[in-house]
Amino acid sequence: MDNHDAKNGNQLAADRTDLAEDRTILANERTFAGWMRTGLACIGIGVGFNVLFDTLAPTWVPKAVATAFILIGVFIFWAAERRACKVLARLDTHHVSEFGGIDLRAIATVLSAGALVVAIGLWLLN
Repeated sequence: MDNHDAKNGNQLAADRTDLAEDRTILANERTFAGWMRTGLACIGIGVGFNVLFDTLAPTWVPKAVATAFILIGVFIFWAAERRACKVLARLDTHHVSEFGGIDLRAIATVLSAGALVVAIGLWLLN
C-alpha cells in the first residue's frame, strides 16, 4: 500500500465519520421533536381530564390534576431542550444544517408559555 492509497483511505474514514456525526445530529433533532410531542400530549391529557371530570366536587380537584399534567409537559419541554443542546454542543455539522441551541430554546419557550396560558385559563374559566 503506497502513501497515496493511505491518504485516500484516511479521507474516506474522515468522510464516514463526518456523515455519522451528521446522522447523530439529525437523530438528536428527531428525538427533541419526539419529546416535544410527549410534552404536548401531557398538556392534552391535562385539558382532557379537566373537561371530562369538571363536575367533580370539589371543583379544584380536576383543575389541580390538569395543572399537574401541564406542568409535567413544561418540564418535559425544558428537559428535552437541555439534553438536545448538550448533544449539539459536542458535535459539528458537515453536510447538514442544524437547529441551533437558540432555535430549540425558542421552541421550548413558546410551548411553555402556551402551556402556562392554558393552565391559567383553566383556573380563571368557570
